Amino acid sequence: MNDPIHTCTAFAGHTCIATGEIQQVARQVKQALDQGTPNSILIFDDATSEPVEIDFRGTPADVLTRLEQSELCAPAPTDAETEPTAASPRGPGRPKLGVVAREITLLPRHWDWLNSQPGGASVALRKLVEEARRVHANRDRLRKAQESVYRFLSAMAGNLPGYEEALRALFANSSDRFAEQIEAWPRDIRQHVMKISASAFT
Repeated sequence: MNDPIHTCTAFAGHTCIATGEIQQVARQVKQALDQGTPNSILIFDDATSEPVEIDFRGTPADVLTRLEQSELCAPAPTDAETEPTAASPRGPGRPKLGVVAREITLLPRHWDWLNSQPGGASVALRKLVEEARRVHANRDRLRKAQESVYRFLSAMAGNLPGYEEALRALFANSSDRFAEQIEAWPRDIRQHVMKISASAFT
C-alpha cells in the first residue's frame, strides 16, 4: 500500500510545469498532456522523490475522480477506523492505544534479558525502540533526505555536467561543493534540487 502524497512536482523535460498538492498537479499535468506537450512528463513525490503514477485517461474530471479514490490521496485513518468493532475478536496487543502484536525472532539470551526487565519484554522493547529513535533521529532524517535527492538526481540529472561530483558531494555532506556542481544546471532542476536537499546536509 502506498503512503498518501502531500505535495509533488511535475517536470516536462527539465521544465517544472506544476508543483503543489497532488490534485492541483494532476490537473495541470492533464492540461499539458491535452495540449500536446512534446516532452515526457515525470511527477515526483516532494518528500521521497519517488515517481508518482497517475492515470490520465479520460477527461480532467475522470482523472481527479480516480485520483481521489486512490491510495495516493487516502487520508490518515481516524481512531474510529483503527479500533476494532465490538464484533471483532480481541487479538494480542492493545489496539486502542496503538499497540500492535507482531512476531520477532531473538536468541534465547535476548529473551532472558528482556524478560528480566521491569514490565517484561514488551515494555523493554518499546523503551529500546523509543530511545533508538531519539538518539538516531538526526541521522535517520539526513539519510532519508540524501536518498530522496539521490533518487531525483538519478532520474533527472544523470546527463548533466557535474552529476557524479554532485553525488559525491551529497554523500560527503559537503553542501558548498554540492551547490557548485549544480550551479550550471537548468534553473528549474537546480531550484528543485536545492529545495529537496535542504535537509540533506548537517
